[in-house]
Amino acid sequence: MSQQSKLRVGITHGDINGIGYEVILKALEDNRLLELCIPVLYGSGKIAATYRKNMNLQPVPFQTIETADQATEDKYYLINVIGEDARLDPGQSTPVAGAAAFAALERATADLVNHQIDVLVTAPINKQNIQSETFHFPGHTEYLEATLGEEGDKALMIMCNDRMRVALATTHVPVSRVAEALTPELIVEKLEALDRSLRRDFRVQSPRIAVLGLNPHAGDNGLLGAEETDIIAPAIETAQERRILAFGPYSADGFFGSGVWDRFDGILAMYHDQGLTPFKLMAMDSGVNFTAGLPYVRTSPDHGTAYDIAGHGEASAESMRAAIYTAIDIYRNRLAYDAARRNPLRKHFVERRRDDVTLDLTKDE
Repeated sequence: MSQQSKLRVGITHGDINGIGYEVILKALEDNRLLELCIPVLYGSGKIAATYRKNMNLQPVPFQTIETADQATEDKYYLINVIGEDARLDPGQSTPVAGAAAFAALERATADLVNHQIDVLVTAPINKQNIQSETFHFPGHTEYLEATLGEEGDKALMIMCNDRMRVALATTHVPVSRVAEALTPELIVEKLEALDRSLRRDFRVQSPRIAVLGLNPHAGDNGLLGAEETDIIAPAIETAQERRILAFGPYSADGFFGSGVWDRFDGILAMYHDQGLTPFKLMAMDSGVNFTAGLPYVRTSPDHGTAYDIAGHGEASAESMRAAIYTAIDIYRNRLAYDAARRNPLRKHFVERRRDDVTLDLTKDE
């Protein structure tokens, strides 16, 4: 943690032509947030002021700083990461917006590694316009794994709110390639990562994890596909042998439609839309995208750039606000979890003299 008692929460502005600034400014309107953290926005003071004025939002008194370690008081801070001449085109995907999104992300991740901020919250990016020679990833998750991960670390995307946590076996993979990407080893790896995250990041002592099938009706015993019997079920068995409470595979439609999902602490979906469609249907306004499996905490709203409503003042800040709170909670959960396991009770040798004989009470007599 930083030297000050409150966490520094780094917030990247994302795609400047999307709803990023709107949801950030709305989330920061409530000064009670300063009781929990010190927000540091990586973006542009000029663009923030433009959006605030155009949408008649409440003023957020940012103090401009050069480096995040200058954020020491209960205030809102801003680090300018792009030039004053950056052109705004709300609702449009432009190379300028992509470059601006990457500039904020690159600076914030560097500060996270250097412990100038404690957690990272990212506003939505456009995965197409951010592509460049320096950013060649399908999305935030893959970039953060390459940038923040230590040797052997694998990022795990978890969509979460206060009732549901959905992880993905495959993330930004075309549907036509999902089946070939699935292996027993991959699923076991994801189950182990999800189990660790539920214990450490969410403080669930004995997490129960549901595993979804790939095919309709979970393959119907091989009639509609063999992935369940050949790949997913063996992976579940291996995970159980490793003391992970994994169950399934479940047919996704019945699993969510019947409400069975509410009996589990975590869910492992086989591909992106299988897990995210029901999650967003039930938690769109309050959902959070959390990148588990890395040494640093990163969250994001569960929505995209929403070009269709950008600049109209219609966007809800609930998911952005939830992302900030979740990042703080997970950081604190990790501290508590690690502290409880850092110093196991040391063996104390107690000596008692009896009839001039020294007894070592730590030994069996």
